[in-house]
Amino acid sequence: MSLKISFELSDRDLKYFRDALKHSRNTVRHADEAEVVEAIRDVLEEIRSNEPLPDFVADRLPEIELFMQMLTDDEWQLPDGDRERLLSMFIYFGDPEDILPDDIPVIGYLDDVIVVELIMQDLYHVREAYQDFCSFRASFDQEHGKSFDSAVRRDRIDRRRQQLHQRMQRRSAARKSVRLW
Repeated sequence: MSLKISFELSDRDLKYFRDALKHSRNTVRHADEAEVVEAIRDVLEEIRSNEPLPDFVADRLPEIELFMQMLTDDEWQLPDGDRERLLSMFIYFGDPEDILPDDIPVIGYLDDVIVVELIMQDLYHVREAYQDFCSFRASFDQEHGKSFDSAVRRDRIDRRRQQLHQRMQRRSAARKSVRLW
């Protein structure tokens, strides 16, 4: 039997998490993106080694991996503001001494999961556009093969990325009133 628990975060609560994310990012402002991503990969390995994980944690790990892929995908060219959101989330998630220390059994990752959920909602249209981009790129590469002119491929991929970036900006702007960041 499972149990669903839901609660509402007030504007004050959201500000608290927003400030925690900004604080996390500022503490390692000097860190290179690649260093942050590598550190998060290590954290994910460590978390997985502690299985069985609570489902509420395990269910978010694929999302974190998708966010890492989105951040490191050179052809996607994630906009700077979205990069900052993801880096802040990664740094917060990787900090074992955040709001709830991660070594507290069962609930230690609860605050981390809340942050991941907030970023998932905040970047919903970005995530959706990236998944469309990956599908387009995979279909294009499968249809045209490796011998296709790389300049033409780059042009088509760039054009599709630009369309999707415009779409995600329009859709995100419409949701601006509920954004975490």
